Amino acid sequence: MNLSAAGPIAPMGGHQMMVFVTLIALLLGTALALGGLARRFGLPSVIGELCAGVLVGPSVVGHLTPELSSWLRLDQAAQLHLVDAVGYLGVLLLVGVTGIGVDVGLLRRRAGMTLWVSATALVIPLVCGVAVGFVLPLEIVGAGADRVSFAAFVGVALCVSAVPVIAKTLLDLRLLHRDIGQLIIGSATVSDLVGWLLLSVVSAMATVGVRASNVLLPIALLAVALVVCMTVGRALVGRTLRAAVRTRDSGVVIATIVLLVFVFAAGTHALGLEAVLGALIGGVVIGSSKWLNREMLAPLRTFVTAVLAPLFFATAGLRMDLTALTRPEVLGTAGLVLVVAIAAKLAGAYLGARAARLGHWEAMALGAGLNARGAIEVIIAIVGLQLGVLSTAMYTVIVLVAIVTSLLAPPMLRRSVRHLEVTEEEVARGRWLGGAGHEHGGERGNDHRDDGDDQVRPMRAA
Repeated sequence: MNLSAAGPIAPMGGHQMMVFVTLIALLLGTALALGGLARRFGLPSVIGELCAGVLVGPSVVGHLTPELSSWLRLDQAAQLHLVDAVGYLGVLLLVGVTGIGVDVGLLRRRAGMTLWVSATALVIPLVCGVAVGFVLPLEIVGAGADRVSFAAFVGVALCVSAVPVIAKTLLDLRLLHRDIGQLIIGSATVSDLVGWLLLSVVSAMATVGVRASNVLLPIALLAVALVVCMTVGRALVGRTLRAAVRTRDSGVVIATIVLLVFVFAAGTHALGLEAVLGALIGGVVIGSSKWLNREMLAPLRTFVTAVLAPLFFATAGLRMDLTALTRPEVLGTAGLVLVVAIAAKLAGAYLGARAARLGHWEAMALGAGLNARGAIEVIIAIVGLQLGVLSTAMYTVIVLVAIVTSLLAPPMLRRSVRHLEVTEEEVARGRWLGGAGHEHGGERGNDHRDDGDDQVRPMRAA
């Protein structure tokens, strides 16, 4: 298409702009209000932020005041795509900031633990999800799908973890600098790498069938992405950060880091992989650079976690319609899938952690942290809906599982971490990360006083 021949593209209309800005303000305001309410009850703010989209979307506002929902254009794809774009910028930066905080040295030393946990936390939910997919009622299966493709999609949806939600939870609980937090992020990253590969395979099953190229190509592309990021990408990051730091302007440093995160995200997306994966790898590469000035990152971290991340989590529930749960078969399906999803992920992570010779509470904390599916599962559900593998009712069930597991993960994680002592290495890492409150172990200040609890002990091999 010749754009010059078509003439200049008209800007967004005044009314459309007003509706869009109003919707963003409504989502952010609701997310901040519910996030603050969650904190008043001793819960991480991400719980309230996830509920904001459900409240503003068709489940509540659309049901009680359809006129307002219509005025906000929540039934129009163009409006939802605009909101998704804003939220996606937030998730890329949130994951990038999380990657900067990853201690590569720790994960390298504990690679065996990470692989054990990620493997069992992925395989057990995958097998259980496929089994559940074969016993669900036919009314739930998509009109254009066979039972095998449907069951495979359910299995993939239940086996993933959501790095963005896990990252926000660890930041809320001030656990990112803890050894257990680093292992959770590492295990979630490995699980999601495999999860995205499985998604490409089951998508091919639903369209052109399983071929060797459909399985081997994503693996080859992932290997290429990792090699390029750790070689050419590392050199690019080093030179770029060195030039930015020499300006002694924090604004230039922050803008450079944002630019690099987006470049890595665009690179993996161009290869047919998920952009979030590139943002995470980019953050890890940036965080390992000797030229990174962490003191200058505080404004970026604050803006991302306080504004962009809440907007992203609020958008996750906009497409969810809880009124579908009034149908008995949908409600029964939701209950069964939810129980299997929570139990399988918890059991998988726990067994993997114990096999890696971690203690009971470390294993429980890993299971709790990896249970959050969040928007990653929502993306898988959207793909299944677009391919006709999932019905609208099953889409709602999977999104419900994504939100509920993300809500349950923080309190389960906090309860488990109470039994883990803060080590001197973790205190040093917290100061190195430069995050406020990282010198202690978590919410309630996670102040680790010697209160005589003989169950409190450091993270170690059992």
